[in-house]
Amino acid sequence: MDESEVGQGGPNKSGPNKSGPARGGSAGDGSAGDGSTRGGSTRDGSTRGGPKKGNPEARGADGSGVTGTRGNDVRVLWSVPPLQARTEVLIVGAGACGCCAALAAQEGGAEIMLLERDASPSGSTALSGGQIPAAGTALQRAAGIADNAETLAADLIAKSKGQCDTAMARHIALASARTIDWLVARHGLPLGVVDSFRYPGHSAFHMHGTPTLDGAELLGGLLSALAASGIDLVTSARVRSLYAGPDRQIRAVGVVRPDGHEEVIGCAAVILACNGYGGNPALLRRYAPRIGKAHYHGHTGNTGDAALWGEALGARIADMGSYQGHGAVTTPQMAHLGWACIAAGGFQVNAEGRRFSHENEGYSEQAAKVLAQPGGVAWTIFDERCHALGAQLHSHREAESLGAVLTAQTGVEMAWRIGCDAKVLAETLAEVAAMAAGRRRDPFGRDFTLSPTLVPPYRFAKVTGALFHTQGGLEVDEDGRVLFQDGTKAPNLFAGGGAARGLSGPADWGYLSGSGLLMATNLGRLAGEAAARQVVGTA
Repeated sequence: MDESEVGQGGPNKSGPNKSGPARGGSAGDGSAGDGSTRGGSTRDGSTRGGPKKGNPEARGADGSGVTGTRGNDVRVLWSVPPLQARTEVLIVGAGACGCCAALAAQEGGAEIMLLERDASPSGSTALSGGQIPAAGTALQRAAGIADNAETLAADLIAKSKGQCDTAMARHIALASARTIDWLVARHGLPLGVVDSFRYPGHSAFHMHGTPTLDGAELLGGLLSALAASGIDLVTSARVRSLYAGPDRQIRAVGVVRPDGHEEVIGCAAVILACNGYGGNPALLRRYAPRIGKAHYHGHTGNTGDAALWGEALGARIADMGSYQGHGAVTTPQMAHLGWACIAAGGFQVNAEGRRFSHENEGYSEQAAKVLAQPGGVAWTIFDERCHALGAQLHSHREAESLGAVLTAQTGVEMAWRIGCDAKVLAETLAEVAAMAAGRRRDPFGRDFTLSPTLVPPYRFAKVTGALFHTQGGLEVDEDGRVLFQDGTKAPNLFAGGGAARGLSGPADWGYLSGSGLLMATNLGRLAGEAAARQVVGTA
């Protein structure tokens, strides 16, 4: 989730969601879902030609049992029971990745079924700032902004210190303009270029966002595009089981409905768009213990299903210790400040009133730096100019409305509110002012001369570090097709967004602002197009 699922209930009446039985071509003969049958589904979800019981024992690729953690009971099974329905391209997860995959696959001529575990789609997309990096878009050209894929790729690679999949970074950067242009021109998403400030590591105005810079607004636009395209979105449908053949082709999936019954749906291709494992404490302890005890600011439904299925199938997973954190989540309100309030000249102090880091290296790595301070908290200090820039982001306005953003006319008043020594804070304010004026160099290496000196009245907020989402996942090729340990490609399994390996390299410091939605939208589109080519060509 950039600045940049457990609930079960009735249908979302504002969109195309269906919380009733999954629909698609009927297939009661127990055959693999090869997409050869279209239509003919039963509206009441009744099973045609087969019992609902008798699922085979779950086991991994080596025959061992496969079970998730903390109630995560996802599994791979190696024989296919009778099917209740069938579709061509089945997509797991209705965030930005799943929606883009569905739109692209339908345009490629495939029959689509999009499954969402929640009663109403949300996830990391809705919790984000809804900003998508791209380079060379029509929107940028119209705004007179010079940008290109080489620049965006270089920024991604530099932020990860060259430790991401550099070929994938270049591929996604090259695809980014087409994706944004497609979303705007074909599907009417209300995107514009964010040109009021640059996030850390951005050497150009790469960001594209909705008018309120709100992920919920972005997701709403995508769901409206689904409705306009007539794509089936089935909600309250948690995918628990993948049914695979001996060639590791996914023949069907098992979908648990609100009443606990599992429906088996045949398919010709599967796209995993169900994000990472930030909501799974056991996997956090295993892969990212440094951030595992921090406040989780992501979606609880991100339980690592894609990685667990992939492990059972013998797929490659990589960079599992990588994650996107945020170093300015207000406490106790738990709403994140717009990073522009820091990027435009703000800074952070600990409970003693002293700076402790280069705040603007990146909001992801700043999370651990804040958590390392006494009490695991810090204070973000900025002014009215910075506040106005931060307030472009929906979450910053939310933080202010909750009373998290305080005001002080003087440093002494601010020190009293923070609870630190007024003399110490006065020294810190004077040092930052001197660095902004070019009279002093920052021992942490930050260049404060890029922004004006802060002036009273001051704005400030108590913050902590938080985990937003994980960045490790399944390794995929340029079409989003999952790769096995031996380097071969999965016959019909694709992954994108947080389910796939991100572009951050192995750690928190590699996350370039917006790259989560960059991977979600682009790999979603690419996987949808590739899956459609495969199933339409074999139908």
